Amino acid sequence: MSYVKSLKCRECGRTYPKKPIYVCEWCFGPLEVVYDYKRIKKVLTREKISSREKNLWRYKELLPIDKEPMVGLNSGFTPFFEAKNLSKVLGAKKIFIKDDSVNHPTLSFKDRVVAVALSKAKEFGFKTVACASTGNLANSVSSHSKQAGFNCYVFIPANLEKSKIVSSLIYGVNLIAVDGNYDDVNRLCGEIASKYKWAFVNVNLRPYYAEGSKTYGFEIVEQLGWRVPKHIIVPAASGSLLTKIYKGIKEFKQLGLIKKSDTKFHIAQADGCSPIVSALKQNCDIIKPVKPNTIAKSLAIGNPADGFYVIDIVKKTGGFGEVATDEEIVEGIKLLAETEGIFTETAGGVTVAVCKKLVESKKISKDEEIVICITGNGLKTQEAVENKIGRPIKIKPNIKSFEEEVRVWL
Repeated sequence: MSYVKSLKCRECGRTYPKKPIYVCEWCFGPLEVVYDYKRIKKVLTREKISSREKNLWRYKELLPIDKEPMVGLNSGFTPFFEAKNLSKVLGAKKIFIKDDSVNHPTLSFKDRVVAVALSKAKEFGFKTVACASTGNLANSVSSHSKQAGFNCYVFIPANLEKSKIVSSLIYGVNLIAVDGNYDDVNRLCGEIASKYKWAFVNVNLRPYYAEGSKTYGFEIVEQLGWRVPKHIIVPAASGSLLTKIYKGIKEFKQLGLIKKSDTKFHIAQADGCSPIVSALKQNCDIIKPVKPNTIAKSLAIGNPADGFYVIDIVKKTGGFGEVATDEEIVEGIKLLAETEGIFTETAGGVTVAVCKKLVESKKISKDEEIVICITGNGLKTQEAVENKIGRPIKIKPNIKSFEEEVRVWL
């Protein structure tokens, strides 16, 4: 049973039927899903959610599908834990990590949004799925498309990390490397989507696709004991993840599943691609597009679709925005690995580095709970750190060589 009422323009409020459309024909504003919260409130309880399988579909009444889900049955409900070692190093009382670097099956939070998008693509009767991607989304669409039986085309900037290219090609999909940055890729995909009857998960299916990100926030609340943290630090490319975590928490409050929703939202971007943070610091509502130049390729979107909405949320919740240089990104990756044993990709390095800056500058109180969002796995971006870490100690296969080359503390 579906609890979706319609699509609605986020700008002018004009409503649309549940179709594969994503932009308002009246004002060209983005569309989002509207739910029947009165009906949902009658059926959805903490107890019902807790009794279900530990995957993202435990919140299915708040996701935009009409039938039972087709994919993502093992995606979501990733680890959430207190990072005691990291907290000690940063001098903070309590930092929690929401770790989607081990999300199934492709090791990033994109498995959440793709599970929702492809389930919806099945309902609409599409045969071919596609996406524009900076890497993680391409991996996820490639993987899920095979499980769901779709033809698949994924479009990426040609200069992506080798590991992310391999992690799409292994599924035997059509991988199209475009000579340009993500914004060039995205524009091309918009043209293709208007000509071919394909389900582009982040173009014509974007209103449904983006809703999958809410489950990241739902899980934080549930795993924290049905309450919200004081601070959440979210990495941003398009900005959609932050807006949907915010929406999800507000939905839980509206449904009576939590008592309050007073979380402060903070945005983390790479210094070489920080159009949202730049506008935030300049107290400007206009996002000026930039040409990305950063090792954090998964965040390299120079013209972020949800930038304006991110700024609005950060401001009204009392949050902040900060950036991390390439050097700080690498240090953030290493810090998380050396304290908590988590190897995150460059986006996670950005989040850790920004957390460090916000705590040190006292923009976040050391005595308040902080959640940092780790959205992808470091195995996909090894190139970023391979020349910034140690080297193996080579020895001969005997004890003498070992003792000569290795300093052993007895």
